[in-house]
Amino acid sequence: MTTTATPRAQPGFIPTPRATLAPRPPAPKAGQRGAPAVDVRGFGFAYGARQVLRNLSFGIERKAVTAIIGPSGCGKSTFLRSINRLNDLIPGVRHQGDILVEGTSVFSAGTDLVALRQRVGMVFQRPNPFPKSIFDNVAYGPALNRLVTRRDLPDTVERCLRQAALWDEVKDRLEESGAGLSGGQQQRLCIARALGNQPEVLLMDEPCSALDPIATQRVEELIFELKKEYTIVIVTHNMQQAARVSDFTGFFDRGELIEFDETERIFTTPKHERTEAYITGRFG
Repeated sequence: MTTTATPRAQPGFIPTPRATLAPRPPAPKAGQRGAPAVDVRGFGFAYGARQVLRNLSFGIERKAVTAIIGPSGCGKSTFLRSINRLNDLIPGVRHQGDILVEGTSVFSAGTDLVALRQRVGMVFQRPNPFPKSIFDNVAYGPALNRLVTRRDLPDTVERCLRQAALWDEVKDRLEESGAGLSGGQQQRLCIARALGNQPEVLLMDEPCSALDPIATQRVEELIFELKKEYTIVIVTHNMQQAARVSDFTGFFDRGELIEFDETERIFTTPKHERTEAYITGRFG
């Protein structure tokens, strides 16, 4: 049985004990599950003449949590938004290389962007519920994409709210506006909304940065549960959060992938000096 090593004490990094959440299953070994859910192959990205990402190559394991860490401006969110091509909404962008989701290139000429964004859901930094009822926030995607019949919508909404650990808090107020919920509840509503589209991959761009510590813990606990069914990629500036919730971690710096490995190894015995300098707070 694998034992969890205690991170060596370093100035600027005080790991939070993982026992504050649910017991953690052993992290899957890299390559153990066959082909990755998301396969990044020599990927680069530029906003016009400004190159933001350079030659990224790594695989994101299926039904595991992968954290992307690094200093501000290193391209973390740009990479995340490239997986479901949200960056296409920005004029003048260009890319090199490829990203495959479950073996299919997201950049192929025949890619249906609506279908891609259904398969690869996104949860943003700040909660952004639709100006609709709690019920309609979750029902909107399944109804629009005709994933379920109208008769089955109530069951779908309940399932997604339960998956997002929100059902017991809102089951008696489904017709109220989603904007009336607390910040943490709104973020879990947005997660439930993304789950309504039956995604294979769930992207989270600093989902807890606008939340208080209690709401943050609820979302982190939720991530533990969701990875049983979904592949999750999370961008975070919070080193303790990355150490708590992820199985794998990739460290980005100046648009490059400096190191990618199991999270425990990244935070205890990083191979690169730049990785160690960042996680110990010497820069970033």
